[in-house]
Amino acid sequence: MPQLAPHFAPPLRSRLPAVGTTIFTVMSALAQQHGAINLSQGFPDFDAPAELLDLLDAAARAGHNQYAPMAGLPVLREAIAAKVERLHGAQYDVAHEVTVTAGATQALFTAIAALVHPGDEVIAFTPVYDSYAPSVELQGGKVVYADLAPPAYRPDWAAVAALVTPRTRMIIVNSPHNPTGSVWTPEDLQALADIVRGTDIVILSDEVYEHMVYDGVRHESVMRHPELIERSVVVSSFGKTYHATGWKVAYALAPRELMAEFRKAHQFIVFTVHTPSQVALAAFMQRPGWHEQLLALYQGKRDVFRQALSGSRFELLPCQGTYFQCVKHPDIAGEGDRAFVERLTREHGVAAIPVSAFYPDGRDHGVIRFCFAKSADTLSRALEKLVRL
Repeated sequence: MPQLAPHFAPPLRSRLPAVGTTIFTVMSALAQQHGAINLSQGFPDFDAPAELLDLLDAAARAGHNQYAPMAGLPVLREAIAAKVERLHGAQYDVAHEVTVTAGATQALFTAIAALVHPGDEVIAFTPVYDSYAPSVELQGGKVVYADLAPPAYRPDWAAVAALVTPRTRMIIVNSPHNPTGSVWTPEDLQALADIVRGTDIVILSDEVYEHMVYDGVRHESVMRHPELIERSVVVSSFGKTYHATGWKVAYALAPRELMAEFRKAHQFIVFTVHTPSQVALAAFMQRPGWHEQLLALYQGKRDVFRQALSGSRFELLPCQGTYFQCVKHPDIAGEGDRAFVERLTREHGVAAIPVSAFYPDGRDHGVIRFCFAKSADTLSRALEKLVRL
């Protein structure tokens, strides 16, 4: 028999040597392995609105199954522009300043790929959502971290200003903030504007939880600030807003010059986004009162979750927005947060996320994160287990 050629392994030098499997994948797999209730990964366990699903089916059956325009269907971009003007008073040109994306992560990556050059510095806030730094590093940029200190997770603007150098190209902001649930104030926006005034710094604003801000507080988008809107790429998510994270449809908003650069990259990263979903979303966005209903839904779930744990051995941290509740566990375990959530999953049947996973240095403040975007039955069963600890 002929000899097989020896296996050839080409030399490989990783662009992301420190990156492994995300903590979300790890904890969801552990939850599945042990039959635990999954309050770790940030997605609802209930379905998208039936009307939206009917619109999706109708769109596909009506023949909307070929490529949409690169920037997104005009009817959806018009609905997005109308929404942000109604909610935030911001006006965007539909033709040149609104782009539909394949999820918010793609929008964030595309903005970074289009605007960050090798050697540029990007300021991000810790604890930090895990897609930001790898996206910057893949462009040859360097992430510089500003700390949000527990329990309130508020920015120290003097410390942020001290991080700015001539190499600073971008500041990534995230409010309402994942994983902590903190939200920014008008004073925060003004402080940020004061820092970037007179510079070439671009703001990348991750606002995917914009409709989940509680207790009568208004979401303070960078779109509301006349200086910040001029230099910002704003990202929001249909998946979060309509309980359809698996659709992976989102959008980006930016002034014309920034969006022109964004679209240069977008056309080669995904080119275009699922057409039937765009048709369905454009029609569903005409439904009045959805955002108010969404807010009431999640505030109700947050309140139930906090009320149930208020008499437990967990220490509740503030939750002003998102669908995440952070807690400390000093009276339950002396172990680190990663070990604790793994034991919580294996022995007590509830999965959570260790907040140390959101720090590049693995810093452990003894804080874990639960997702309360779950059905009433799921929350009831999980809370019954948690209050017994």
